[in-house]
Amino acid sequence: MKKLFFIVLVSLFALQSSIAQVKLGIRAGVSTSDIQPEQLLITNKQKVETFKLAVNDANYGIHLGLFAQAKLGGFFIQPEVLFNSNSVDFQVTDLTDLNTLETIRRESYQYLDFPIMAGVKLGPLRLQGGPVGHLYVNSSSDLFDLQGYEQNFKKMSWGYQAGVGLDLWKIILDVKYEGGFQKFGDHIVFDDTNYNFNGSDGRVVFSVGVTF
Repeated sequence: MKKLFFIVLVSLFALQSSIAQVKLGIRAGVSTSDIQPEQLLITNKQKVETFKLAVNDANYGIHLGLFAQAKLGGFFIQPEVLFNSNSVDFQVTDLTDLNTLETIRRESYQYLDFPIMAGVKLGPLRLQGGPVGHLYVNSSSDLFDLQGYEQNFKKMSWGYQAGVGLDLWKIILDVKYEGGFQKFGDHIVFDDTNYNFNGSDGRVVFSVGVTF
C-alpha cells in the first residue's frame, strides 16, 4: 500500500507542474483474460484425492472509473482509478463419486485498479506502459459449496500494463496488455493448504474515455 501512495504522490506532483495541460475524464471498458488450462489436484486432510479443479472459462471483465492525463512536452503521464469486476468459471471433477461427476462453478472478483501509464505522445497516438496496483474489495464463489474451501486474497497485488492509445478530440481510446507478478489462483485454499496454477493471469484491456 505504501508503494501505491508513493507512486500516486509522484504522479500528482507531475500533474501539478503541468496543470495547464491536464485532461480529466471518465472511462469504461472490458477485458479478456488469458489463463493457461491446467488442473489442480485437491486432497483432503487425510491426503486423499477428492477433486480436480481446472479453469473452464475466463469471462469478460468490466471496469469503470476516472483518469487524468498530463502532457509533459512529448511525453505524458496518465494515472487512473478504476473499479474492476471479473469472473472465472472452474470445472470441478469430484473424484469421490464413482460416476466422476463434473460441475461448473463460478468465482467473481471485484478490485480497485490503479494503473499509472507513462510514455511518448506522437500526435494523437500514445505509446505507454507502467505499473498497475489491484486493491482487493470483494469476491463471491460457488466453490464454497466444496468441503474445506477457503479464500486467502492478498489485500494488494501488482502487475504491469503496456499498449497504445489514441486521443481524438475529447475521446480517449486505449488497448493494453496486462501481466501479473503472482500466480493465478494463489488465493485458493483447501483444508489449510494453498494451491495455485503455474501461470499468471494475463489479460487484454480495452477502454474508452471522455474528457471533461
